[in-house]
Amino acid sequence: MIPRFAVYLFDIDGTLLDSARDICGAVQEVIVANGSREREFAYLKSFVGLHLIDLFQDVFPQFDAAQIDALIKQYRANYLGRCHRETRLFPGAKEALAALGGRKSTATTKGTPTTRAVLTQFGLIEYFDHVQGTDGIPYKPAPDVIHAAMTALGAQPQDCLMVGDSTADMAAGKAAGVKTCAVRYGYGNQRQMALLEPDYWVDDLRALV
Repeated sequence: MIPRFAVYLFDIDGTLLDSARDICGAVQEVIVANGSREREFAYLKSFVGLHLIDLFQDVFPQFDAAQIDALIKQYRANYLGRCHRETRLFPGAKEALAALGGRKSTATTKGTPTTRAVLTQFGLIEYFDHVQGTDGIPYKPAPDVIHAAMTALGAQPQDCLMVGDSTADMAAGKAAGVKTCAVRYGYGNQRQMALLEPDYWVDDLRALV
């Protein structure tokens, strides 16, 4: 049994939304447009949940910081232009948010405006008391986005459960001193997540309720 928490912090991609097709499609467009070959979907998906810097540095090791930043801007335009047409809610995500008590915030590598827009499009925004993205702060596995969400909600670490699908989510949660819950259906490597010893595992978000 998972106890009740006063505050729930949710990753987005791979946890609430099955968004890999849109994310990887937008990345692929940038890679090809900048003179490199197409990459396999599995390779691109392995970076979902990490910052785009990591992916683009891996593909374009010769690029400097300004060039990487330009790639990220291209990606963001491409991603928004796709209008999330290949993104779906994971089964049980909306039902779990609707039934779950406590306050809720996101803790995602997406920027806050993009996060708010996608939550609105998929009918989830009403379930969140706060929307926290990675805006000018270190990204997961650093704990900063979790700290920002807790500050906004006036919460203490012992009040919170971080729910995510990746090692970055689990590491960020541990670093922030909150309890962690790993989902088995997302994009993360379960063996690697297990090494970080999540406090809880779920196959469906409705198990939180």
